[in-house]
Amino acid sequence: MALGRSDLVRLIHQDPAVGLLKLRLETPSDLWRIARLIVPGERVGASTTRRDPEAPAETAAAHKERRRIWLVVRAERVEFHGFSHHVRVAGPIVEGPFDLGRHHTLDIGPEDELTLLKERLTPADRALLEEGLAAKGEPRVVIACVDWGESSIVRLRGRAVDPVADINRTLPGKRYALAGAHRDRRAYVEEVLELLDGEVEGASTLVLAGPGFLKEELAHDLLERHPGARKKLRVLATAESGRVGVDELLRSGRASEVLAGTAAAEEADLVERLIASLAGGKRAAVGPRECREAIEAGAAETLLVSEELLRDPEVAPLLEKAREARARLFVVREDGAAGRRLAGLGRIGAILRFDWTSPTPRAR
Repeated sequence: MALGRSDLVRLIHQDPAVGLLKLRLETPSDLWRIARLIVPGERVGASTTRRDPEAPAETAAAHKERRRIWLVVRAERVEFHGFSHHVRVAGPIVEGPFDLGRHHTLDIGPEDELTLLKERLTPADRALLEEGLAAKGEPRVVIACVDWGESSIVRLRGRAVDPVADINRTLPGKRYALAGAHRDRRAYVEEVLELLDGEVEGASTLVLAGPGFLKEELAHDLLERHPGARKKLRVLATAESGRVGVDELLRSGRASEVLAGTAAAEEADLVERLIASLAGGKRAAVGPRECREAIEAGAAETLLVSEELLRDPEVAPLLEKAREARARLFVVREDGAAGRRLAGLGRIGAILRFDWTSPTPRAR
């Protein structure tokens, strides 16, 4: 069936009769989701540009005018570019005004629309789509985890964790009355403040965190520059600074109210709950076998699965069982701190509703 252009203004609409999905990608997280929804062999349609073959024959290819057209390709390669917030889908053209059979790459970004023809939706597909529908607006949270000599600033929006800056400097301590020591420390503060200046307006929440008193100094100076930011500013304590401190904040639960609405924070919290439950001994299952047993016993509340396992033929039946048992399925990014922690547990784990122990001894 031909894929037509969507006129939707929401994230997703489905025509179950033909397996056609019409999507409008609103946020960077939607791009992360669509890159995992598209499977090689599926048809993807989007607005794109291509050189006009009707130009005079003597016109060099480099000088032919590019036309804006709607093309459908059969996906052969799907690439997610998190830093630039784009998804590239490459494959032969199967529908369009010209060049059928020739290869083309669709470059898809936020606010773009596309169509996707899927024969069936897997439980993982449904989990990703439902998450996208529930993420209304995905507030942008900026976190600065700071200390003297080491600071990191990141943006959180849904699934996206975008680094703004990592600042590492060698600074003299306050107890050393070295020439220029105060000047160097003040220059460091100004460097961090200048970076934060560019984040204040676009942030729904701005978090200053860290182990020492630098965060309070920065909060004071930042409010002098931006008095209107008082309602969105939060100051929180962490044991570490830099990226380690950011990861600590995401998984600690102390900032749950501040970070509400960000899937990255929920991801970190769920993996932390899994590990804490595993330490308790009876409220967690890890690995495909244990998770299957827990699901069959009706004990699984939330199943966490690494994105690397979504297309694993051995795991797919387990995800089907989880959905039938009304367990929540949450896909964990492989490249984040939470994903690395889940990878250490076999890339799949379940948080349980009640105390349960596998009848099969766990391998040591």
